[in-house]
Amino acid sequence: MRKVKDRVFEVGAIDWDRTLFDELVPLPDGTSYNSYLIIGSEKIALIDTVEPYKKDIFFRHIDEVGVKRIDYLISNHAEQDHSGSIPYVLERHPDCKVVTNPKCKAFLMDHLHIDEDRFIEVKDGETLSLGDKTLEFIYTPWVHWPETMSTYLIEDKILFSCDFFGSHRATSNLFVKDEYKVVEDAKRYYAEIMMPFRKFIERNIEKIEKREIEMIAPSHGPVYDKPSLIIDSYKDWISERVENRVLIPFVSMHDSTEHIVNELVERLMNKGVEVIPYNLIVTDVGELAMALVDAATVIFGSPYVLGGLHPQCVYAAYLTNALRPKTKFVSIVGSYGWGGKGVDQLKSLTSNLKAEWIEPFLVKGLPGKEDFEKMDIFVEEIVKRHKTI
Repeated sequence: MRKVKDRVFEVGAIDWDRTLFDELVPLPDGTSYNSYLIIGSEKIALIDTVEPYKKDIFFRHIDEVGVKRIDYLISNHAEQDHSGSIPYVLERHPDCKVVTNPKCKAFLMDHLHIDEDRFIEVKDGETLSLGDKTLEFIYTPWVHWPETMSTYLIEDKILFSCDFFGSHRATSNLFVKDEYKVVEDAKRYYAEIMMPFRKFIERNIEKIEKREIEMIAPSHGPVYDKPSLIIDSYKDWISERVENRVLIPFVSMHDSTEHIVNELVERLMNKGVEVIPYNLIVTDVGELAMALVDAATVIFGSPYVLGGLHPQCVYAAYLTNALRPKTKFVSIVGSYGWGGKGVDQLKSLTSNLKAEWIEPFLVKGLPGKEDFEKMDIFVEEIVKRHKTI
């Protein structure tokens, strides 16, 4: 149990050892499931819960605060890392009502089989009085599910933003201490789950900025007592600004594609272009996703397998397409044996990207001196495109 402000407590759980989220997202710094207990002069509210396997420490923290009842359980988001322990709270507090929006209510009934009579539905902008503390509910859809909302504690000027502005970070610090590291974790978090919804995020930032916010308390990671730190970072990430940077996610079976990638890296470096190669056999996909946030160009590297792209390259292209980064230029380099349709396949796999296509650099077999002499044309085209941004 940790005190956020007078009669406002963080009662969630830190997950120091979790290494994978949704069986997909690597967690190099663990994570936390933040839950907040607010004690008003008349009513007591709990905002979100924790993963069910952390419920014992969650209830221990609530007990440490010393409350005997919980009147309202505010559910900002139905995903189980926030909602999974709601049934256990309702079992302990039979008079407690789940306060949420209609979409979230439907999800909770589907996923957790909560009875309909346990709910109170709230509209966008509606308020709920706890006596001397007042909660305002702000619909913030698609950060990153359609039902997500934020809760604003008016008197204390705290925004409980759920996944919005969150970061997968296990830390004993309640508030942000190492700003650089926290923003880096938040950028990874944004890249992995928020990036496809940039336009929604822009509108949601406009909504929350209409309030005077002194703290942002997300459901993962530390609390921001300097809200501008994370708000300004988000504004940069969702903007159209990109860096003079080329990402090269690649895979190589018999060294040919790797030779091409290594030579391309050197030549781009010599032209003053920042370049980051990602060997897909060993790459942390979270690192790649984070780099996609503001890179100008993505060049996939792949040999041909049965006339198409290597499956690892297919996965990288699928991931990039799903995340919808603001990348401006896309291409492919690689080696083939007898031919195939890798270029057409890549174009199909990246159809969501609003990016210009750069003619590929493909070599039959092992690249030689004459092939590398032609690479200068490819490099110069990248440099020329980057000058337009």
